[in-house]
Amino acid sequence: MQKSLHIDPGKCTGCLQCEAACSLVNEGEINPSKSRIKVFTFHDEGRFVPYTCTQCDEAWCMQACPVDAIVLNPVNGSKDVLTDICVGCKVCTIACPFGTINYNTSTGKVVKCDLCGGDPECVAACPTQAITYVDANATGLDKMRAWAAKTDTSTGA
Repeated sequence: MQKSLHIDPGKCTGCLQCEAACSLVNEGEINPSKSRIKVFTFHDEGRFVPYTCTQCDEAWCMQACPVDAIVLNPVNGSKDVLTDICVGCKVCTIACPFGTINYNTSTGKVVKCDLCGGDPECVAACPTQAITYVDANATGLDKMRAWAAKTDTSTGA
């Protein structure tokens, strides 16, 4: 069964535990700027929205990489960066329409969510279950795919 992250912004309190856990596991330090998940704050509304790589089926980052350093993980479906192959050109960061691939200046490589190998730390750290790891079909992914596949002939799109 394919699983994916499901984010419910209505449950997010902005505690940033997801960012802390992600940076600790992936970088060995609690440093939210190095986290692969970010919490966007809407100050005027008092709302918080976690966001990270959506592991797109048609992964533009993977297609754009000139050295094939982003590969499909056959176990969990994540698109993983092979750091030994990545040349740090940042083409994938430009190709990603969601801005969820980041450049790590200390390594000269790009980083993105890899679902922690199938056991996402952000999920374990979230005290309100705003981030869960569920059957991909339960996230509405099929509905999004169907909508994305539609072509509106009246606008030429």
